[in-house]
Amino acid sequence: MEIPPRIGIDVTVPLGDDPATAALQAESVGFDVVTVHGDVLNGERTPREAWTTLTWVAARTTTARLAPNVLVLPNRHPAVLAKMAETLDRLSGGRLVLAIGAGAAMNADAFAAFGLTVRAPGAAVDALEEAIDVMRGLWTTESVTYHGRHYKVEAAELRPRPQRPIPIWLGAYGPRMLDLVGRRADGWLPSMFLLPPEEAYRRMRRVRDAATRAGRDPDALTYGYNVSVLVDEEARSTPVRIAGGPAEVARRLVELARGGFNFLNLWPAGDARRQRERLAAEVLPILRA
Repeated sequence: MEIPPRIGIDVTVPLGDDPATAALQAESVGFDVVTVHGDVLNGERTPREAWTTLTWVAARTTTARLAPNVLVLPNRHPAVLAKMAETLDRLSGGRLVLAIGAGAAMNADAFAAFGLTVRAPGAAVDALEEAIDVMRGLWTTESVTYHGRHYKVEAAELRPRPQRPIPIWLGAYGPRMLDLVGRRADGWLPSMFLLPPEEAYRRMRRVRDAATRAGRDPDALTYGYNVSVLVDEEARSTPVRIAGGPAEVARRLVELARGGFNFLNLWPAGDARRQRERLAAEVLPILRA
């Protein structure tokens, strides 16, 4: 029997709309996970700060898992992020998934504008692995001293420590980042608009191979995919969006699940509230059947 993928939905909404209201609606109609995106801080590209928004959403929901989509590492020191994650996970009843990324080169202007560290791509991957070391060390041991190239902590303690292992997913695309997912992360979360399905399947194989080489079970990882969707009988799919009537949208999502993605995070296009309702009422039942 095939195992239906978990289905999430992004509830990033325009200023003037309440993301917690959108999240509560999504939870009530059956979505497993709610995400918020937008962690590039400069100018108007990010109308809300992602972690604050996620906390606001967590306070209004009760069952849906919660994930930033994704946090970029230069914005927060990993030791501070470890404390933030422990607090939110505890307050939300163990619902947090910590999705992070190294910080794409296209974000360099925003990092520079805010006086944050700008790293070359190779150094950014190294820094992300160091961040995983720091966070997991603080989550699992009494005291952490860590002297990396990019991050240092000295006899650092985090109390209370998490009540459960907090999953770390990486938004990753390049070869070294994909290998890092397989070696160290709990999940992978790329986006369709940056990585079309056929190429995503190829890169998924690289993640799985890296996990196997590291002595890990590749089937234990979450393979997520951010997918833009539009339920509209008059619309047609494009390379960066799935569109059509409910049966067509469900068919395309089933193809992604059968290709290996066990978490599909939907980004509704058009009227987001109406799209959430149609996805829940007309698409999810087909997909889960």
